[in-house]
Amino acid sequence: MSSQLNGSVLKAFKILDLFAAGKIELTAQETADALGINMITAHRFLHTLVHAGALRVTSRGVFRLGYMFADLGQRVMRDGNLAGLLQPILDQLARDTGEACMATEFDRDMAVCIAKALPDRPLYVDIRIGSKLDAFCTAHGKLWLAHMSLADQDRYFAKADLTGMTDHTITNVNALKSELAQIRKAGFATNNGEREHDIYAIAVPITTLHGTMVSAFSVFGASPALLDQKRDTLLNALTQATENAQRALHGKD
Repeated sequence: MSSQLNGSVLKAFKILDLFAAGKIELTAQETADALGINMITAHRFLHTLVHAGALRVTSRGVFRLGYMFADLGQRVMRDGNLAGLLQPILDQLARDTGEACMATEFDRDMAVCIAKALPDRPLYVDIRIGSKLDAFCTAHGKLWLAHMSLADQDRYFAKADLTGMTDHTITNVNALKSELAQIRKAGFATNNGEREHDIYAIAVPITTLHGTMVSAFSVFGASPALLDQKRDTLLNALTQATENAQRALHGKD
């Protein structure tokens, strides 16, 4: 298999990966140091990527990502069939837990169901593909908010209608922000009957290799035991499912 790989192409993607790790700008010296190559080779790689449109020169010797990635990123999310990729993993999660499961994307300040899997028993929870979930009072929604920048959170709360849905709905902005910080640290979010009475859920993020959230899995149901007694077991199953999803997303065995 390794004989079929092109080393130059792999090095080019390692350069692009430096931007994925959080860098905004890159120089030839930084490239040479990161990849363990000499300056001449680093310059050649960088200028080749500029010629291909993958990078652009912003000032002498300073490179940034090219605008082609804006279009490519949108196409991945629009045409990448994320739901189809996640569905078999979600089906297995439902079999393993015996509970209803869901995957979401985030659109226009709401979590949107893109895939679901139901257990082999009657379920009194109505969720459909395309169903929209309020961000501030659902496990999926709070998870997406927790992975936003603080500036984006402020933008969301500035126009959000934080109407109480149940007695458990948190409507105070500062309390919500505090919970979002805890969610980001803990790596999961819960819904304790906050949007609808007797609907409970636990959700975990699906991220890229560099931590950008692209979807989420949840287990949900009508029993408080979901959170009170089964939390650790469900979290283990969800964690395994998200690891499988990451392998599927990145084509890794």
